[in-house]
Amino acid sequence: MVAALSRLTVILVAFLARDVSSFSTIRGDGVMKLLLTQHLRLSSPPRSARLFISARISNDDDQDEYQKEKMATSNNTRRSILKQVISTSAILSSSLLTGGSIANAAMGTLPEFEDTNAIFQGITIDVTDKASYEESIEFFTSCFDGMKVLRKRGVDGGVVVKETWLGFGPETLSIPPSFELPVSSFAQYGGHASIHLRYDPKDTSLLYKRSSGEFNNEPAPGDSIAYLQLGVPQYRISQMVKYGGNVIDAYGWVNVVSPAGLPIRSIVGIRPDPMMFLAINCADVKQSEEFYNKLGFARQDYPYARLNSGQGQFEPPEPNKSVYLAPSPNSMGVLLLQNKNKKKAVVPNPVLRSMNVVYNAPGDDGASSSSGAPVNVDPTLMDPSSVPVSFVPLEYLEKEIKFTTKVSAESS
Repeated sequence: MVAALSRLTVILVAFLARDVSSFSTIRGDGVMKLLLTQHLRLSSPPRSARLFISARISNDDDQDEYQKEKMATSNNTRRSILKQVISTSAILSSSLLTGGSIANAAMGTLPEFEDTNAIFQGITIDVTDKASYEESIEFFTSCFDGMKVLRKRGVDGGVVVKETWLGFGPETLSIPPSFELPVSSFAQYGGHASIHLRYDPKDTSLLYKRSSGEFNNEPAPGDSIAYLQLGVPQYRISQMVKYGGNVIDAYGWVNVVSPAGLPIRSIVGIRPDPMMFLAINCADVKQSEEFYNKLGFARQDYPYARLNSGQGQFEPPEPNKSVYLAPSPNSMGVLLLQNKNKKKAVVPNPVLRSMNVVYNAPGDDGASSSSGAPVNVDPTLMDPSSVPVSFVPLEYLEKEIKFTTKVSAESS
């Protein structure tokens, strides 16, 4: 870790001699993400608030709010920013969530994951209707600025089960060869979370049925999942409606049920990875926290998508009595919420096949068949709210990314 921090300090000092195209909000989210996300202009006072320039809702312009946020942070100096970044690196060096050695803990080669041997990498959603599967792809890529299809499986007709991975950037836990500082945006960096859509035509069970009529107003099937939170530069309510989403409300931020039945909360803001966390309704928050602690999740600072940290009208504050956990300060996390009606049991949402924890398994070659068929990564645990958890070896994930990306490229 000492060597890694020295390397990062050298990078920081080197950056002070030239323009850096991106620099993030300084909130302990990891040294490399601090370096890679938001603008720092050395010819004038640095502005970490540049991340909010051009961020807006297509249905609700809040540029005045952004101007206030930018003014509030425009007085930072290069010296103060460097001091804060180096302080952050010191904090990371003392925050070993697993208690193991760094050599055995590192996830891939991304510096921000040197302190952990597992991350919450994303979720898998089951879609048992072809139309909903196709509309879900359109829903996510059309409604949330920056989300795109990362890779596919089954597009060649050789596999019955069709799968699509969606996200805001490469999933690989290494720096992609195409990424170049200070030119590339963080959307080209590695370590992004993903939504994995899975459609099996042989499965006849109906997990979510949208209401009939012009507009869908059917609630999510089950209440175990409160919402998946996204922090994006822009979202489009008209597209949510067009592709079968059920817009619950949109007052500063939007709550919508996706065409597949997954609740989504979207906030206008900028994050290193816009896929922020999965909010879970719990029968007992303490019991759920103990469960996730055993998986290596620890309490972290609650993440915000905007500089005012939930104090304005465009992002809610951290929910009262909630607990935010993640395996690393730099990975996706879970927000544990107390079920409002304690006398009523939490009802599992059947569309969530699993939340996917990727871990470093030394000696595991991540082997898969020559046809690319996946090894068994089905859910093996249920949390106290009946949320399924799947464990995916890191090397297997990297091989799957290469194989399915190649298949997607050949079919396009």
